[in-house]
Amino acid sequence: MLRVGIIGATGYSGLELVRLLLDHPLAKVVYATSRSYAGKELNEVFPGLKGHFNLRCEEFKLEKCVEACDFVFVALPHGLSEETVPKLIKAGKKVVDIGSDFRLDDLSQYETWYKRKANRPSDLKPIYGLAELNGDKVRGAQLVANPGCYPSATILGLAPLMDKNLIERQGIIVDAKTGVSGSGRSLSLSSHFSEVTENIKAYKVAVHQHTPEIEQELSKLGSGEKVVMNITTHLIPINRGILATCYGKLKEKKTTKELIDLYRAFYLEEPFVQVMPEGVMLGTREVSGSNSCMIGLKVDERINTVIVLSVIDNLGKGAAGQAIQNMNLMSGFEETLGLPRVGLIP
Repeated sequence: MLRVGIIGATGYSGLELVRLLLDHPLAKVVYATSRSYAGKELNEVFPGLKGHFNLRCEEFKLEKCVEACDFVFVALPHGLSEETVPKLIKAGKKVVDIGSDFRLDDLSQYETWYKRKANRPSDLKPIYGLAELNGDKVRGAQLVANPGCYPSATILGLAPLMDKNLIERQGIIVDAKTGVSGSGRSLSLSSHFSEVTENIKAYKVAVHQHTPEIEQELSKLGSGEKVVMNITTHLIPINRGILATCYGKLKEKKTTKELIDLYRAFYLEEPFVQVMPEGVMLGTREVSGSNSCMIGLKVDERINTVIVLSVIDNLGKGAAGQAIQNMNLMSGFEETLGLPRVGLIP
């Protein structure tokens, strides 16, 4: 049995890790930390865990974590992983970091978009953990940088087109919407009920910190020419889910059927990606509670543009589910082990 630690177990991603790992046949959470709830059992913080999980939250202690755990998930706010993760790696532990600190190859990009100094060691070489594109590298990794939620939906939605050089790499437009859990558990005015309900609001227009992450990974596909895109993000009054609507200018004439066939071939061996038949319009409910990404697309032949719809659960495929998928690969387990593939409907 793989002994698992969760650093930051009382955030939404940490809680989702606990929930999913309760059903994992080969992994067990044995160590959980929380700065806010140290000394309390996790089922005191989240009563829904009563009778299922009674581990007590602790302050993070490196020695205790190294002794207790074979594998560690780090689910800390941005900027807090870069100090903890290198120590775990040096101690020989395998780590999936769910935060942003290790996702970008170019540290100057990190400093520009996250507005803070990058302090991660230069000799640390994380693997970007989008398993559908980097599965072989993830299998041999000691440190995996779990992708962000918007990047997961967007990259999966556009990867087949980029791989085959079918759309222009400059000027891609992404219109993306997420539920309130994407803002985390910390209190903020923007996530108050009265601010969110009966409302939809764009935020971080043209300055969203996930932009360079998406551009970085899409630029590695196909010709390798740099991708430049715009993503406009919106907060909508639902708990969880992301819908990314991606617009790309086709380089040549293609029909919707041709591109659906291309997508199905590209993701043929990927258990968590489903490509929808022509005409099926997607909603976030279809993937809620699952680790799936569902993709639909349509070619607007009048303007030679393809519109790709990609939906994920931001806490599942966009965070904890994907992290467990990476853990499975890093540990030599079946990729799908312990992970739900069907959403909660209705």
